[in-house]
Amino acid sequence: MKVLVLYAMETASDRKKVLIISYYWPPCGGIGVLRNLKFVKYLREFGWEPVVYTVKNPSYPFLDYNNEKEIPEGIEIIKGKIWEPLQLFKKISGRKKTDPLQNITATTSSKKSWIDNFGIWVRGNFFIPDARASWIKPSVKLLSEYLKTHPVDAILTDGPPHTNTVIGMHLSQKFNIPWLADFQDPWTQVDYYKLMNIGKSADKKHKSLEQEAFKTAKKITIASPSWKRDLESIGAKNVDVIYYGYDESDFKDFQKKRTNYFKIFHAGLLGNDRNLSCFFEVIREILEERPELKEIIRIDFAGEVDYTNKAAVKANHLDEITTFHGMIPRKEVISHYETSSLLLLPVNQAENAQGRIPGKLFECMRTDTPILVFGPENGDVKQIIESKKLGISVEYQAEKKQQKHYILSLIDKHLKNIPLLESRDISEFSNFELTKKLAGYLDELTTEQVANNILH
Repeated sequence: MKVLVLYAMETASDRKKVLIISYYWPPCGGIGVLRNLKFVKYLREFGWEPVVYTVKNPSYPFLDYNNEKEIPEGIEIIKGKIWEPLQLFKKISGRKKTDPLQNITATTSSKKSWIDNFGIWVRGNFFIPDARASWIKPSVKLLSEYLKTHPVDAILTDGPPHTNTVIGMHLSQKFNIPWLADFQDPWTQVDYYKLMNIGKSADKKHKSLEQEAFKTAKKITIASPSWKRDLESIGAKNVDVIYYGYDESDFKDFQKKRTNYFKIFHAGLLGNDRNLSCFFEVIREILEERPELKEIIRIDFAGEVDYTNKAAVKANHLDEITTFHGMIPRKEVISHYETSSLLLLPVNQAENAQGRIPGKLFECMRTDTPILVFGPENGDVKQIIESKKLGISVEYQAEKKQQKHYILSLIDKHLKNIPLLESRDISEFSNFELTKKLAGYLDELTTEQVANNILH
């Protein structure tokens, strides 16, 4: 046993170290926390020892303590305090402390109050790059002290929040450490950027910081091919794609279960930029044409649902067959997948929607369940779905006939007990394979850094 312990210690000491800066970390719930968490889970497999820097007193919209089980044993985690305006905003706007607030540009009310609009304006013009901006200076100070005695081989940041990006940029500049800037979402090109009423001065600051980040980062990764091209169009160099992916271990006990119901399921935020009124109209028409199907069709939503979608459910008289579960842990989401017959995947309706790939896409793909995507004709999601023959992609307010035909074909298969979808090989999208790709990029950065140091 002693020999094995010594061997493990030697292996750990041989790994290169990467400092990972991430605001979102367990017990945070939702999809956004999973990207870095899964990188950390598998990086040791590829010769990298992660050191995580995260927030000590976060304001997460939703907690899921199951995520803590994903953290590898012995990982060094550094935490820094933050002051956030979120609780103050909730108090001023009359919200409860416990009310989830994932995005102040989305609302569950029929219209935004003046305080909501004011909060959006303040967020875009005074908190640059985002509402966590007050974390930048204390984090750079804390991590500068740490790095003086605990050197690392590379830095990895994940934005948004792009506060993470700015912290990594300053540390890379100060210590000449190669930095990989990972983008789940773009910065000034993100869909909600134009919704924040950003003035000329603030816009200039945002874009100046963004360009400085592009010049400092030795490598940039982003979550979709279209967004890669978008970043390159404004000056980013050495950009590659790393998708969100799915974790095979999350599905080790997964088993599709047949029920009498044809369950249509969606998990995640369903804001007014993902209005499914056309889909609800299609379901109403199906039930009018075949009323007997009211006994088997069920529609379930997990997560926050905007008032516009709830109103559309009511307007189409679907209340009796629709359930809103609210925010639930991922483990429960995956159990819903087991009994689902059709998964909904609405993509944000925005200028850059063609590059929007919801993180849950890959988990949906892993469930071997047909997927109905709502998104642009030229979207990256459509390309992935159709190339793997996992479902169809339609535009929001069009193609009702195609939706109806597809849904009815699946219902008829369900009634005849015919498999709705054959299994597909999607292992290229597994978190293990994607972390392998990330580690390869980190290896390239450190090799290049060593060569540069020798030359100079």
